[in-house]
Amino acid sequence: MPLRRRNGGARVRGQGEDRRLGASGSRLDAADLGARLGVRATLVQFSSAFCAPCRATRRVLGEVAGMVPGVAHVEIDAEARLDLVRALDVLKTPTVLVLDADGRVVRRAVGQPRTADVIAALGEAV
Repeated sequence: MPLRRRNGGARVRGQGEDRRLGASGSRLDAADLGARLGVRATLVQFSSAFCAPCRATRRVLGEVAGMVPGVAHVEIDAEARLDLVRALDVLKTPTVLVLDADGRVVRRAVGQPRTADVIAALGEAV
């Protein structure tokens, strides 16, 4: 599936339509992430060392996790976790996965997401 961009926002995998956050079906747990899952949802960010959009994404996801009770933000160094990068087909940083309480990936975005898009994606996860 092609990656798409809309209004300069995050590119995502779509299914014949232009969407900011695309669905996936993978499941992750605390052992995979090296951190606890959020009680309600988890925002997983794949980053790299010299990625400016990754720093901005870290701020956005941290703010959202701080605003929404039961939501955790986990940042993963893509270079240090190539096994996970390959398993989840992470091709660029930042890549953000939104997990539900059971660790199932309900949304996926590539690029720096907007706060409103992250909050909307959390609505599907909780």
